[in-house]
Amino acid sequence: MARVRLLDIAHARSGDKGDCANIGLIALKPEHYPVLVAQVTTERVKEHFREICRGRVERFELPNLHALNFLLHEALDGGGTVSLRTDAQGKTLSAALLRMEVDL
Repeated sequence: MARVRLLDIAHARSGDKGDCANIGLIALKPEHYPVLVAQVTTERVKEHFREICRGRVERFELPNLHALNFLLHEALDGGGTVSLRTDAQGKTLSAALLRMEVDL
């Protein structure tokens, strides 16, 4: 077993809807999808974004796409129209999630 960054086994996209960040995490190979399901939990994602995510984290499984979708509530300091953050739309959060490590 080896410890790897998600970057090595997945790619991701992120965006926003108001104060909620949306991160899609997609396995690069179908055999990596079970690793994502088992190890990229809502608790781990909440901890990974503990500095910015003030609300709950929801996870949606998309097995036909070998993907997970996360909604981080209250993560954008009010959203693009009111936030003073440099990334008020959460566009870089996918890259931040790819730094998380999992066991492979």
